[in-house]
Amino acid sequence: MDASIRPSPFVYPDTASTRAGIEAVSDRLAGGTIAIVGLGGTGSVVLDLVSKTPATRILLVDGDAAEQHNAFRWPGAMAIEDIQAGMTKVEYFARVYGRMHTGIEAHPVHLTADTLDLLNEADFVFVCVDSVAARASIIPALETRDLPYIDCGLGLSLVDDRLMGLVRVTTSTPMMRDHVHAHDRIPMTGDTDDALYRSNIQVADLNMLAGTLAVIQYKQMRGFYLDTEAEYHAIYATDGNAIINADRAAGA
Repeated sequence: MDASIRPSPFVYPDTASTRAGIEAVSDRLAGGTIAIVGLGGTGSVVLDLVSKTPATRILLVDGDAAEQHNAFRWPGAMAIEDIQAGMTKVEYFARVYGRMHTGIEAHPVHLTADTLDLLNEADFVFVCVDSVAARASIIPALETRDLPYIDCGLGLSLVDDRLMGLVRVTTSTPMMRDHVHAHDRIPMTGDTDDALYRSNIQVADLNMLAGTLAVIQYKQMRGFYLDTEAEYHAIYATDGNAIINADRAAGA
């Protein structure tokens, strides 16, 4: 559909793009359905950013409750009344970001074989879960459905009584998937869930970086940002403040 006649998904006009004179570039992000699986520290940042794009629909998939500790990893400041209300994560976020974007849909379930039909109309998926077992079921299902996705992961280790953090962003599309499995880019086997990450709430900056890098990659794929590397796998390490790119798309 021509962008000039496509209904806006915003509650109020995007005057930021108009003010900057980049409407034509922003229109490259218009339309389609984005799914975010997992609305924890990273998925919430992805939502914060994609809710400000003209995607038609944004599906939120997470069966967990919104609890007090979550507030310390999420963007913004969660009100004590919202904590006490006993909402699910997706219900809370749909309420907050629905003030700005009309296409947000809350699905308070975990993504399993029984709920995969939620992705029937998805065009792109952000996988933001912190469980190896969850990834082991989600990733093959997305590939079977020929869906492009970006998987985000964090890892922490204790070195000399200080935390060392890694942020990973891995992309997979129908045109390029072999790197995920050939190089074990996404942890899907073993008992490697990061207990140190789960127990340390003061790493929201790493969550924010993971979500931000994932959305930048998505925007590169949509032609919004110039992309001269075309990397499908990137690792950021806190100790050296460096990002290492790998697995470049053919022709890059």
